[in-house]
This record gives sequence, structure tokens and C-alpha cells, in this order.
Amino acid sequence: MRPERFVITDRSWALIESLLPGTVRDRGVTAKDNRLFLEAVLWKVRVGGPWRDLPPGFGEWN
Repeated sequence: MRPERFVITDRSWALIESLLPGTVRDRGVTAKDNRLFLEAVLWKVRVGGPWRDLPPGFGEWN
């Protein structure tokens, strides 16, 4: 996903990033890309489409 397409501004992200589980340094994928995940959730809310229609820029829907 291109940064210019983000709904969450860098300033807003800086405020909420620490509230989400995991950190980038954790093992596994707990916080692989929390911002992209949150952007995908916001896309779903905004568009109302099914998860399987998630644009490729967000990664695999499942």
C-alpha cells in the first residue's frame, strides 16, 4: 500500500501505535504491520465490501 493512500496520518499513527499489540521486534507476525492492518480494517468499514475484495496493496485477505 502506498503511503499517500493511507487514511491514518503519520501524526495520528504516532499517537495510536503504542496502543496496539506487539512490536516490530517481537517474534512472529504479531506486529508485522499493524498500520497496514488498521488501514485494511478502515477500508472495510469505508467501502463495506467483503474481505475477499480487499485491494492487493493490503496483502492477502485471509
